[in-house]
Parts: sequence; structure tokens; C-alpha cells
Amino acid sequence: MAAAKKAPNPIDRHVGSRVRMRRMMLAMSQEKLGDALGLTFQQVQKYEKGTNRIGASRLQQISHILQVPVAFFFEGAPNLHSAVDGSKEAPSPSYVSDFLATSEGLSLTKAFMRIKQPKLRRRIVDLVEEIAGDED
Repeated sequence: MAAAKKAPNPIDRHVGSRVRMRRMMLAMSQEKLGDALGLTFQQVQKYEKGTNRIGASRLQQISHILQVPVAFFFEGAPNLHSAVDGSKEAPSPSYVSDFLATSEGLSLTKAFMRIKQPKLRRRIVDLVEEIAGDED
């Protein structure tokens, strides 16, 4: 009997998406990252999707190659357990990191940040909101 497929852990998916986002920011291919790690690009794909969990020593290696601290991969991670005192931390909007993990999101963000005039940036945001319509 075949084992049922298990969904990736949300933390593993988040860490993987942050690896993908940073790799794309450096314009590095999965193959190049895999070569630096001594892995196939397929293994890098599995890490980025959260299908395979990244071990501590491997994450340290990845952080060195991608030139970020290990903590970078956990920024905005979903809080699966509430704090000890019972207070809850506001959830991080995962759509932001999901958007930045796409090539379109990264390109749009880089281009937008090069616009120096605050009024023009505001007008662009207004235009995009108008095109997208109200979601409320």
C-alpha cells in the first residue's frame, strides 16, 4: 500500500520560499546553487518548495552562499504556537513573501524602488489599486 503524501510543513515552505527569493535576487540559477552545495537542481527545487526539509548545517551553507544571515530565512515565518503568556503575534502576510518570490514580483519591486519621486510612486500605487478593483 502506498503511503499518503504529506503536505509540507509551513515553516519548511516559508524557509524554502525565502531561499528562492534570495537566490532570484542574486540572479542565481537553481543549478548554480545546487553546484555550490554539491546537489542537483532538483534537490534545490524540493528545498524551495518545502517538500524536503533543510537541515541546520545545510541552511548555514546556503546562508553563506546567498550572503545573508540564517535568520533571514525565518523573517516573517508563520507563528505556529502562541507566546507563553497567551498573547498572539499578528500573522505575517505570506502573500508579500510569495509575491517577492516570483520573478515578476522581484522585478516590479526593484523597478518601483528606483522611482525617486514620492508623488509618482503614490500615483502608481493608486493606478494599480484602481486596475485591481476593490477587494473589501
